[in-house]
Amino acid sequence: MAHNFFNLYTHDFARVAIAAPVCRIADPAYNAEQTIALAAQAAAQGAALVAFPELGLAAYTCDDLFHQRALLDGVLDGLAAILDASLQWKMAIVVGAPLRVEHQLYNCAVVIANGQIQGVVPKSYLPNYGEFYEARQFSSADYATATEIDLLGERVQFGAGLLFEVGDLPLFKFHVEICEDVWVPVPPSSFAALAGATVLVNLSASNALVGKSNYRNQLVGQQSARCIAAYLYTSAGGGESSTDMAWDGQGVIYENGELLAEPKRFIDEPTLTFADIDLERLSRERMRMNTFAQSVQRHAAEVGKFRTVFFHLEIEHEQPLPLKRCVERFPYVPADARRRDERCNEVYNIQVQALAQRLLTSGLKKVVIGVSGGLDSTHALLVCARVMDKLNLPRTNILAYTMPGFATSERTLKQAHALMQLVGCSAQEIDIRPSCIQMLKDLNHPYSAGQAQYDITFENVQAGERTNHLFRLANHHGGLVIGTGDLSELALGWCTYGVGDHMSHYNVNASVPKTLISHLVRWVAESGVIGRNDAQVLLDILGTEISPELVPGTAGGQPEQRTESTIGPYELQDFNLYYVLRFGFNPSKVAFLSHTAWQDREQGRWPDGDHVTRNQYDLAAIKKNLGIFLDRFFRTSQFKRSCVPNGPKVGSGGSLSPRGDWRAPSDAQSVVWMEELRTIPVHE
Repeated sequence: MAHNFFNLYTHDFARVAIAAPVCRIADPAYNAEQTIALAAQAAAQGAALVAFPELGLAAYTCDDLFHQRALLDGVLDGLAAILDASLQWKMAIVVGAPLRVEHQLYNCAVVIANGQIQGVVPKSYLPNYGEFYEARQFSSADYATATEIDLLGERVQFGAGLLFEVGDLPLFKFHVEICEDVWVPVPPSSFAALAGATVLVNLSASNALVGKSNYRNQLVGQQSARCIAAYLYTSAGGGESSTDMAWDGQGVIYENGELLAEPKRFIDEPTLTFADIDLERLSRERMRMNTFAQSVQRHAAEVGKFRTVFFHLEIEHEQPLPLKRCVERFPYVPADARRRDERCNEVYNIQVQALAQRLLTSGLKKVVIGVSGGLDSTHALLVCARVMDKLNLPRTNILAYTMPGFATSERTLKQAHALMQLVGCSAQEIDIRPSCIQMLKDLNHPYSAGQAQYDITFENVQAGERTNHLFRLANHHGGLVIGTGDLSELALGWCTYGVGDHMSHYNVNASVPKTLISHLVRWVAESGVIGRNDAQVLLDILGTEISPELVPGTAGGQPEQRTESTIGPYELQDFNLYYVLRFGFNPSKVAFLSHTAWQDREQGRWPDGDHVTRNQYDLAAIKKNLGIFLDRFFRTSQFKRSCVPNGPKVGSGGSLSPRGDWRAPSDAQSVVWMEELRTIPVHE
């Protein structure tokens, strides 16, 4: 089967839906019609699974009417109608129904696909407290002795320990539990997840109470996170009896603790809510967390009780099916202003705490830092300032040096001095050009003879001289050299190895990507955490084009070197870094996600939350820059990461320290990634 790059199923996503119909109490024919109508809409949108509320074919609030044969027979007729309709859908549907089995009545979830009942799951835990009286009408799944039942002329699997595996989607295996099952200390879905279920479904009829909706979110979100699974929760709403209760139709879809979708509550019309879940992401998280496998082994007896029902859905892969999921353009920088400020505050304080601890442990009271007037050294200096405040040391203990070279612009030199004045540190300027000229003479480099040869040697002589000065200054004054290079530069190998910006005594920016550093600087400027002085210089630095300033500029004053012209836009490369480092996705999936994020719509605000980035990247640009990233990351740059200085890990997005997240051989090839990259089309 041909797979279309622009189809979400090609990249191990699956579209799922939760339904909230408006029911009629004890009217199975009507409820079946509503179910069919909503299911047809879900199928038309490309869903692989849609879930309906608990006992939805009868209505949850039937009470003792559940023991009336006419109602139970009507439920079977409704099921039969849904079975016939399901022949038209390439989708599984889960509906709630009261069913008679071996002289007992069970509160069941019926899984239907391809015109067949694939299995029936009875409820395990029956609430019989407060407003609930389920044990009056139903028996628990624990009482059942049958593992197969006859239903509508079919012999079908029966039991709480059923898993449903979709053959077309190798990572899509789901389990169904019912309402109260998730409220107990150890829900059935916990063992189902250990048995391989990546999608957990809950048919519920939980009534509305003040504060209950928040608790449901916490409950479902935590179960999703703990099980490293997607969790679909759907609940009864309009039409249920108001004799003693009200119903809000709350539904939620979570993925590994992250809320993907949530419909409005108290809606008086049928609703469908969709989410596209990332099955590969769930699988990779389980693979990465080896304690998940340890839990499987520890609970092997319970895990071994599950049975798997296997069926195909003939999912459509050949036609485009765009992703309906918010993919942030800046995965390291939350789009929501409140969360963004929280992230910046936390990252900044992690950096401050780590450096403060290193100074306390070393017994040193001074730090030495090179200040270029650019972004990274600015943020590192801001961290140092807060550390001195925290340790009750004067900021003059920060020995800051700006070291102009052959290509230092007037703008960055001016910004460096203004920044040092703003911070209140000890500020000095050292012109490195004389020592660089001596080095170039010693090397017999053409530049020393008057030739304008600006090669890698010319550049690295300057980077090396700066670092050499900083280390000797640290020796002389008894200080610690603070590194300024960031995670993005380390990923792309954009640093001078050894005696260069690659090396320091301690690097506070080691695991902070460029896109986040930009906002950290803005956050410091706006929050006043280092003082309420005029912070305009910080905003000026944010507006400065990123350049190493190692090659003399043009007559117009613009830098000859533009970093992003060589290694690609940081906003694209940080996106690539996140999904390659954090999840190990194939290049084609990274490109699919990037294409989704960078379509012309308002996503990911950058960097101040007041406007959307003006940049738009088509698939050709995404593919080109991803190729730059992959080759530099896997083939050319690992040797620099194998011996990086100490520095704090700040986020789950990963670090590149061999002592932290990333251990890789320095002589690896990029062939397999580049070959997979070629499968990506360049035209949309």
